[in-house]
Amino acid sequence: MSILKRGLTGAPVKRLQEKLGVGADGIFGSGTEQAVRDFQKSAGLAVDGIAGPDTFSALGLHELVLLRQGTRGVAVKKLQEGLGIGADGIFGAGTAAAVKEFQTANGLDADGMAGPETLAKMGSFAEMTAETVQMAAVQPDEAHFESEALPEFKGSTAVAGTAVEVPEEKSVWGKVKGWFS
Repeated sequence: MSILKRGLTGAPVKRLQEKLGVGADGIFGSGTEQAVRDFQKSAGLAVDGIAGPDTFSALGLHELVLLRQGTRGVAVKKLQEGLGIGADGIFGAGTAAAVKEFQTANGLDADGMAGPETLAKMGSFAEMTAETVQMAAVQPDEAHFESEALPEFKGSTAVAGTAVEVPEEKSVWGKVKGWFS
């Protein structure tokens, strides 16, 4: 899912840590989880210690927003409204189909997941600018994360995982998106 939680590593975690003002080592541990909880509480969000689209948006980390099946919240409702479909805030199969249709009509990779590039094409996401799309790319100081294996999850427990090949133009969610292709 397009979330960051304890056990994950990589460029998105590093960016989250930098924004939260905690040690930015790219490893989502207990300190990062507590910082997320503290931020969520102060921002009036649901407090769960898991960073998802609504937490990213509240932090101004729009380049980390990735909406896909299973995602819920304000950002999903905004996406659905922009697509002109029933806006219940739950990204299900109907929303995925509408996203694919939108992507095809706009010359985008029709994967059914709405990241910065897709959202930037929608009028309802003014915060998704060309700069945001550029920021979604892996930055030079983050390239080392691409060669690291990401954990897989069995229930809520992180276990050893392997990295997924990503296209040459790498987004910070590239490996994560590879899990769902």
